[in-house]
Amino acid sequence: MIRRMTQSRLECEREPRLLAHFRCYALALAAFLTLPSFSADNPNIVFILADDLGWSDLGCYGSDWLETPRLDQLAAEGLRFTHAYSPAPICSASRAATLTGRTTARNKFEFVTKNKPGRQDFGAPMKTPPLTLDLDLKLLTIPEVLRHAGYETAFFGKWHLNQHHERYLGWSPTHGPKNHGFETAVEDFGNHPYSYWGDKEKRSFLDLPEGDFGEDSMTQRAVDFVKQDHENPFFLMVSHFYVHDPNHTRLGWLHRNYLDKIPEDHPRRDILAHYGAMVTALDHHVGEVLDAIADAGIADSTLVVFTSDNGGHPNYAGNNPLRGSKWNLYEGGIRVPMIARWPGEIPAGTSTDTPVVGYDLLPTFAKLVSLPVPANVDGRAIDKIFRDPAETTYTRPIFWHFPYYHPEGEKFTNAPEAIGIDDGYTSKTQPQSAIRHGDWKLIHFYESNRDELYHLAKDPAEQNDLSHTNPGKAESLRRELNRYLETVNARLPTPGN
Repeated sequence: MIRRMTQSRLECEREPRLLAHFRCYALALAAFLTLPSFSADNPNIVFILADDLGWSDLGCYGSDWLETPRLDQLAAEGLRFTHAYSPAPICSASRAATLTGRTTARNKFEFVTKNKPGRQDFGAPMKTPPLTLDLDLKLLTIPEVLRHAGYETAFFGKWHLNQHHERYLGWSPTHGPKNHGFETAVEDFGNHPYSYWGDKEKRSFLDLPEGDFGEDSMTQRAVDFVKQDHENPFFLMVSHFYVHDPNHTRLGWLHRNYLDKIPEDHPRRDILAHYGAMVTALDHHVGEVLDAIADAGIADSTLVVFTSDNGGHPNYAGNNPLRGSKWNLYEGGIRVPMIARWPGEIPAGTSTDTPVVGYDLLPTFAKLVSLPVPANVDGRAIDKIFRDPAETTYTRPIFWHFPYYHPEGEKFTNAPEAIGIDDGYTSKTQPQSAIRHGDWKLIHFYESNRDELYHLAKDPAEQNDLSHTNPGKAESLRRELNRYLETVNARLPTPGN
């Protein structure tokens, strides 16, 4: 019956929404009326998503100056993925892909949402696709899948999957979280700089003693939800605004601590001190949710997954030793930390170098609760890796598609051409797609119609382009990438603007 219900929803997705409206809900109602009760063995699932957190920004991922004790502890209690990827190098596209289990190319959602429709138009050599503003209501999301298994669903934090409504990042009444399967959802910036940045007088340090982070109201909402009495298992998504810019902290004591770590003659000393404070604040607020899970006595029956929506911002997060940053498809833009903890199911203190990607989460969660994986999903369930990090049979290609330019407007013209490692500035990103299969990765650049080929096991910093010395491998990966893009009818940039 669960399979029939899911298939009913998928049948609805293939019809025009207005014509299928009543039929869809009739099918869904009929399926729900005959649903079996949920399994008591199904875990609660807490999905914590950071914003712009770089792969090497955590102590457990090699940072020697950023303080992240709670996330380091989470890694010690669970599984650390060393080759985890975001589905996109940019926010909205990555979040849409993660929630739907589909690539940006299949979703036709490859950039960030804006406040009005249109396309990039600033004299760039190629014409880019029109901007996608809203996550399509016909697409099945993680909370909608889990509700089929009786889950309660809740969302707090950054959405960024609808056209800005009334203000920057404002939730749409027609395409917000509650329209995509979350029963409980509340807008709240918490204590992120978004909550005070418009008032310059508030951009000063708070009078708080050392160790006091103040209250983050968004995190507190998540804590309160965890501590509620739940008759059914729940799916909670905590979508942080940290560490997205504005790069600023009001925690004077923490800012001073980071200043002490950075040489006085460092040209970006103050900027990095603010960034360090933001990373540690994120870590603290994640810890508050973990404490709530422990205090509620549900740690052993709760799967926690933590990751980031894309690589770090080049002005703050160096992403060293990886090349590139947010906005491009070098490793620094798409490789992200990912940690999973589930006591008794995921071995503690383990790691895996198997490549996984954010759009694997939907099929993984579906499989864990014995639901069929919906059709037209690109991700693969990684539950076997959860239970056996040494699993070696998991292999497949991972695809990325970014048919846009960044930065936009005059900033693009003035941006540096070179994309390096920890260079501290935003470079030019041109339309590109990429594929990783095994240890090999190919990036195709549309404007110049050229490929770059890297062997990531030997060259994780992507410094040695092997496309000329190994043309056979480059051609093979390019064909595989092209086949996929053709299969999903990907939107491509075209010559002329």
